[in-house]
Amino acid sequence: MKLVLTKKPKNVTIIEGFPGFGLIGTIATEFLMEHLETEKIGIVEMDEVPAMIAIHQNKVIEPVSIHYNKEYNLVLVHAINVNKEMAWKLAEVIDQLANELQAKEIISLEGVGSPNPAGSRVFYYATQDGAAKKKMGTQVTPLMEGIIVGVTGALLAKHIKTPVIALFAEAKSNLPDSKAAAEIIKALDLYTGLKVDPKPLLKQAEAFEEKLKDIIQKGQQAEDIQEEKEKKLGYVG
Repeated sequence: MKLVLTKKPKNVTIIEGFPGFGLIGTIATEFLMEHLETEKIGIVEMDEVPAMIAIHQNKVIEPVSIHYNKEYNLVLVHAINVNKEMAWKLAEVIDQLANELQAKEIISLEGVGSPNPAGSRVFYYATQDGAAKKKMGTQVTPLMEGIIVGVTGALLAKHIKTPVIALFAEAKSNLPDSKAAAEIIKALDLYTGLKVDPKPLLKQAEAFEEKLKDIIQKGQQAEDIQEEKEKKLGYVG
């Protein structure tokens, strides 16, 4: 796994969103990429996954890409269909990215299962809680109990010098949940002051969800075909 950067802005805030429950992180980071002026400044090369990419609207969508917004000095880490077994290595790459860009903070966007059918609450966990508590007030509450998996869990488990805050939106299912992603955008706006209106995300919910479903489904089909080919070659050998 290799971090490749074409630009290295300094003192940035990193916002990362990896596929998880409800695909909250992926939907939210993609929404930010569409509504903030960004440029792609890097990718994460991985040889642990099948050699394939997605093409959407004549654009290449890598498994993990890195984008920069100059206005707010933000770096967005956007990921689609990343294997859960790679969480520790990806957390190391995020740590490396933070060090190379002298990041002030890492903000992780995640989804959690909700016992509430309406499921609209957002929680946070911060390695340095003081600043988060002041900014969030009573609108976003600390996560008191829960199991955190994937890259966010690995980041919080690792001892890294960059402060980390994770935002968790309740999602209704393991399917793409744009409504929950809109709630996490509200919490992110409260914390960062980005002034990003989440209403367009709700309007684009169906298109976002269909796009992600399609990319992930085709990726899984490609993996299945590749595995079947490897099995046949094994039998022939």
